[in-house]
Amino acid sequence: MLNRRELLQSAAALAVAGRALPVFAAEATPDPALTALFDTLFQEWLRRNPERATLLGLDKGANADLKSRLADRSVAGRAEAKALNARQLAALKAFEPGKLGPVDRVNYDTVLYLRESAAAIDAFDFGGSNFGPSPYCVSQLTGAYQSVPDFLDTKHAIATAQDADAYLSRLEAFAGQLDDDTDQMRHDAGAGVVAPDFILDLTLAQLSALQVPAEQSLLVKSIARRTAEKGLDAGYEAKAAAIFTGKIAPAIARQIDEAKRLRAQAVHDAGVRRLKSGEAFYEVCLRASTTLSKTPEEIHRFGLDQVKALSARLDPLLKAQGLSVGTVGERLAALGKDPRYLFPDTDAGKAEIIAFCNVRLDAIRPRLPALFKRIPDYKLEVRRVPPATEPGAALAFSQAPPLDGSRPGLVYFNLKNVADWPKFTLDTTVFHEGLPGHQLESGLAVSNKNLPLIRKAGSFSGYGEGWALYAEQLADEMGMYDDNPVGRIGYLKAQLFRAARCVVDTGLHHFGWSREQAIDYFVKVEGHPETSAASEVERYTVQPGQACSYKLGHAVFAGGRETARKALGARFSIQDYHEAVLSSGRVPLDILQRLIDGYIRHQ
Repeated sequence: MLNRRELLQSAAALAVAGRALPVFAAEATPDPALTALFDTLFQEWLRRNPERATLLGLDKGANADLKSRLADRSVAGRAEAKALNARQLAALKAFEPGKLGPVDRVNYDTVLYLRESAAAIDAFDFGGSNFGPSPYCVSQLTGAYQSVPDFLDTKHAIATAQDADAYLSRLEAFAGQLDDDTDQMRHDAGAGVVAPDFILDLTLAQLSALQVPAEQSLLVKSIARRTAEKGLDAGYEAKAAAIFTGKIAPAIARQIDEAKRLRAQAVHDAGVRRLKSGEAFYEVCLRASTTLSKTPEEIHRFGLDQVKALSARLDPLLKAQGLSVGTVGERLAALGKDPRYLFPDTDAGKAEIIAFCNVRLDAIRPRLPALFKRIPDYKLEVRRVPPATEPGAALAFSQAPPLDGSRPGLVYFNLKNVADWPKFTLDTTVFHEGLPGHQLESGLAVSNKNLPLIRKAGSFSGYGEGWALYAEQLADEMGMYDDNPVGRIGYLKAQLFRAARCVVDTGLHHFGWSREQAIDYFVKVEGHPETSAASEVERYTVQPGQACSYKLGHAVFAGGRETARKALGARFSIQDYHEAVLSSGRVPLDILQRLIDGYIRHQ
């Protein structure tokens, strides 16, 4: 770990030496045949993913019809998606990459990895996805019921009558998606894939919350409010209400009935190893999320080692705050309950949290040029998760701007439970989700002219979350906690939390831990409140492997930097290193390690 003096010295080294960028980050003329292949693959993929077209700002021009559609989640639609991936994988393998330049080769290997990873997941004929593969197509985090209402409210722009008409078309499609998901639930149950009882309880609670009169539904209120703001025909509210009452509400009721039927036969076992192909599925999930070839045993040991090391770093810092009695976890729990660091559980208190986060975001901006050659120039702000979607939303998350720049980059905080956010935990979350974390990394990827669209649309949890965790470390090294020792405790607590995730996720899905055992581990080791620890464990139950990607990815970014610093000595530049790991966009960690090795060789 670099101290602040070493960090600034390494940043200055580039200006003194005047070295060129590593060859793999330089401008390059892309191979025409590969460019044509990528364009074809991307357009085929986009046509099957209308929601992603909207998120990317590409539902216009030749793809304008996608704004009226949602993805086909039917049995036939899922089969077509798998067949498309298989055809695209075959086309990639038929391409000869041997003569490609370094930039094109990274692009080729990354797209090939994406398609191979999708094929490995497709081999299991059950489940769905959220941030990664899930064994359960409908849960508290997966399913159209969970994602589409917020998508239509916050991502489907309404500026014209055509936009409003497209919204109504998507409402109709939403009803179909609900029934398609219900069909998939029955199919999966026939294969023995049924979510645990506690997951179905959460799912039923969220589904039941959608059973409201049409005029109270977010889906109806959203179009009514936004068409009124634009002075459009007042009849849209009635049309949306008719679709909700006649099609969406009955589809929700049918999904609730199916969830109740499954609840009657559900078990309490949280892990996927109880499933017929559970162990193989977990290995695929780990590989898909971490993009590393590590066994569950290796990841579990890594997590335990990191927990031990981080606890040792926290111990003296807690003692310096007068917290010397009890385990590290117990002292962190006590700090989290200290009234000095708690915000009022009121609208005013929640507004204060958001304002504080935006101030901290502004505070770190001027320090970034010392570490980075390129910084995204788009607007970025912190917002509160809309109260209507708080129950199913993550505690915090980031959304990059679309490719057309039509909205700013956004960092969301879920303030349903203000006690989840003691003041000393906010800084590191802002740096993780915002700058220099997700928003910097994703912003550079979106604005990178060397990256084809198919690369900009792809992502890897190991890379993205690993970078964001490394960004938390950078914030500490930049001095953001020099006058805030309790904030530094919050930063290390967050690192400890991610280390514990590796232990808990593998514990649940490989070693047979129960939900309660996993919750207890978080509470004891990291001082997590029991309610939020339960939410975390429930998330890992539905998204096997994804929780391991954070600390493993961080280890590659931080470990690669230390290797480069030792190998290059006085020639090491922190700006060069960051350009090397960011200039090729989001890649699997195996490829990232190759880029780091190449950076060292070319200095």
